Amino acid sequence: MLTLTESALTHFPPMGVYETLFKFLDSTGKYMGSEGTHPWAQGFPLTSPLPGGPDIPTRIDFTYKDLKYPQATGEPEFLAAIRDYYNHFYGANIGTENIAVFAGGRPGIYATLAFLKPEFQVLVEETEYTPYWDALKLLGRKHKLIPSNPDNHFRPSIEDYEKAGPGFVLKSNPCNPTGVTWENEQLKALVNLCTRQGWGGLIDEAYEFFHEPEPESALRYIEDINQTNLFVVSAATKGLQAPGLRVGWVIASKANIEIFRNFSSIAMGGVARPSQICTTALLQPDRAAQARKSVGVYYGEQRRRYEKALVGLGFELFTGDGGFYHWGRLPRGLTADQFNERLFRHEAAILPGKLCDMKRGAADSSLHNFMRFSFGPLKADSFEADIEIIRSCVVEDQHDS
Repeated sequence: MLTLTESALTHFPPMGVYETLFKFLDSTGKYMGSEGTHPWAQGFPLTSPLPGGPDIPTRIDFTYKDLKYPQATGEPEFLAAIRDYYNHFYGANIGTENIAVFAGGRPGIYATLAFLKPEFQVLVEETEYTPYWDALKLLGRKHKLIPSNPDNHFRPSIEDYEKAGPGFVLKSNPCNPTGVTWENEQLKALVNLCTRQGWGGLIDEAYEFFHEPEPESALRYIEDINQTNLFVVSAATKGLQAPGLRVGWVIASKANIEIFRNFSSIAMGGVARPSQICTTALLQPDRAAQARKSVGVYYGEQRRRYEKALVGLGFELFTGDGGFYHWGRLPRGLTADQFNERLFRHEAAILPGKLCDMKRGAADSSLHNFMRFSFGPLKADSFEADIEIIRSCVVEDQHDS
């Protein structure tokens, strides 16, 4: 029997990024991302205008009618904006009935896995987006790991998936944390694999805009999404530079979207109308085209300058050409936890690689000396100060030895 002070809820630890945020808060007394901190562990972009980029809205105009309950799957104007975006930029063939709106990308991913039929085995790469591990564990989903490690440079092949299948592919593309991106014929082959009998997949495209030389989407290669169990997920969080709106969407067959509508009626009640109004404006074709270009250029330059500096300090990088992270092995056998202890003193932190380990082997993780370094929130003029902090912590390790 429970005591009066014992929780009635089953305990579960925070998601990997938040585990680091809470440790940082305990150590520094500050929330990572607040003024004066160096939020290299966090996955958010600048919310200020980028060079050559569109203006960032600072106001949302709505009427008293927009304070009513939102529609369960999404407001018609917002659904139309999402439809038009993908049909324009990728030649997709989707309608508004193929779209469901969620309060961010993660709820859409979680809902998909929650309603996935038990006969589907999830296929997920060894090194992936940290909440995938939490969702699979909480939902008790059987899954098989696809090799993604230093041996294959975190670049699995379509053959790796074919050998492991059939199953339901769970994949971020560009990959968080590695930045490795499947594109062109490789992505087309993955889409085709996921449309076979007994297969399905969720392609998480949160970092779509950050791929060089141009954004990529699985929807370019899906001929008739209504004949598939493919789910394409994205959000306003990254490329549209609006994480605070908490708006995401899932694109899937009409039959699957109907399930999400029913789920929303039970568990969400829809997504705030003002957030949908703002995101609708962000997706207008001319603005979206400008954002796609400016995001790619700015973060591509950031990726290259931090790459050169980190390699010069002894980091072994495996970073791909997408996202706004560097993924690599720390120098001189330094673990990510040790590195963070030193960074905390400078009010900085990285995400320990072991938190991206889908094996989640705790202290014995093969990724204990890997880190995900985020340059997403960083302005161009912070570069020298950032590298100096990192250099001082690496030099400290050399002095210890």
